[in-house]
Amino acid sequence: MKKKLFVDSDIILDLLAQRELFYGHAAELFTFAYTNKIELYTTAVVLANVFYILRKLKGNEGAKRQLKDLRLLVNVLPINTNIVDMSLNSKFSDFEDGLQYFTAKENNLLAIITRNGEDYKVKDIIIQTAEEYVKINK
Repeated sequence: MKKKLFVDSDIILDLLAQRELFYGHAAELFTFAYTNKIELYTTAVVLANVFYILRKLKGNEGAKRQLKDLRLLVNVLPINTNIVDMSLNSKFSDFEDGLQYFTAKENNLLAIITRNGEDYKVKDIIIQTAEEYVKINK
């Protein structure tokens, strides 16, 4: 059974914007998805945030084109009322981090791949950077 991972906006931007220090590990992570070794998941909120940043770098059409290509590798999970309520009533200081955490938990994902691990003070789901995940799973 393939590992199912939630991928955060910073990892997606590392790949699509080719952020110098982080691109290599993000590219390896997405290669794992391309070769069917893992399944990647995110939410529409993450994609909207990525689009907002990408359009400043690539223009509207360039950003859309990149997100269309990304969608071949990343599944989009819904955020429902229960997830919103859990995030609003949680100890997460960042509402979006709470949405991501509870979405990952509700969908039984193994880990959240992010560069903002310090924002997730949880013990019941793995929180890793792309670099950490790639090094462990090569």
